[in-house]
Amino acid sequence: MCTGNADGPSFIRPLQSEVLEVVPARLRVRRYVRPVMACRCCGDISQAAPPPLPIPKSNAAPSLLADIALAKYDDHLPAYRQAERFAREGIELPRSTLSEWLGRTAVLLEPLTDAVASHVFEAAKLHADDTPVKVLAPGAGKTRTGRLWVYARDDRAGGDATAPAVLYRYSPDRKGEHPQGHLAGWRGSLQADGYAGFFALYKGSAATPAEVVEIACWAHVRRKVFDIWKADKGPAAKDILDRIGQLYAVEDKVRGKPPDQRAAVRRAEAAPLVADLRTVLDGLLRKISGKSPLAGAIRYAVARWTELTRYIEDGRLEIDNNIAERAMRTIAVGRKNWLFAGSDSGGETAAAFYTLIETAKLNGHNPRVWLTRVLETIGRDQALTDYGALLPWVMPPEPANA
Repeated sequence: MCTGNADGPSFIRPLQSEVLEVVPARLRVRRYVRPVMACRCCGDISQAAPPPLPIPKSNAAPSLLADIALAKYDDHLPAYRQAERFAREGIELPRSTLSEWLGRTAVLLEPLTDAVASHVFEAAKLHADDTPVKVLAPGAGKTRTGRLWVYARDDRAGGDATAPAVLYRYSPDRKGEHPQGHLAGWRGSLQADGYAGFFALYKGSAATPAEVVEIACWAHVRRKVFDIWKADKGPAAKDILDRIGQLYAVEDKVRGKPPDQRAAVRRAEAAPLVADLRTVLDGLLRKISGKSPLAGAIRYAVARWTELTRYIEDGRLEIDNNIAERAMRTIAVGRKNWLFAGSDSGGETAAAFYTLIETAKLNGHNPRVWLTRVLETIGRDQALTDYGALLPWVMPPEPANA
């Protein structure tokens, strides 16, 4: 280095560089020494109590149970891969043991899951969706198709500060009796797709109005038209897409506003756009072939027009069902990894953990830390009856570096 003088280099300031390294997670065995005492007088023997654990007579600490649950239902790592991961660390945890612990933990957390369900069904507006999951058919060596249903409560876009929550339910098939059973006794506005299993909920009579009001989804309409435009780049489909885009531009203006303001803006700006769009759709149906894909997409929208436009007058409602569809993404990713549930009880376990993990994330928690804290509390108090303080919207979120 040339200094330009005989005194050597001069110090200016230090420069810092950062290198990101990985510190592998470690399993730690904590050994508890429990003295056995004998009375010199009567000979009675007593022993110190075992450490408090969520699953009695197991060696699974709360942090391990939380890690196993998060690995499968948030990181999508099936039990056999987790067993291989533990084997690399010198710990033999068979897949059967991991699955048993998951099932017993889900049962242990059932009161908390029930509390989330109660919170969800207190809402006056819900988003619903369902998705298929493969389930092992015992003795057949094959899989059959079960179903995971989701019911989401999230009114933040309407300026409501009530805690969001999402409830998952499993069923062995897609019969309409399942959503009808899930929503039995519930009243409100239900935003879902056009699945016929929901229709019984919408039925009323002249004397008795329906207790559940159907709200349709503009995203479904747009998706059908977009697929057609993507295939043929037709100007009619492009015009419909642009008009639906204008409806979404109105929603960008009112997101987070109170319901009365949302409704006022929608009446002023979205209602004329909707009226113009209906005129365009009716005109196209008279011009194009009734057998064309575009005609089918238009008929889909026209048949649901009342349900599609209810959101304009009610500021609590959303333009689409994307809240429920986002809640289904984790299952879509997961089933590509764990492929199938081992049984109907495995499907119910999955629904329970998805409910707790996704609700925790909606309320700002690191789900691993939150679930560990919950299981630690249950382990300390096996007779716990008040789960209110453990709910994700009651328990304060953890620090960002927790």
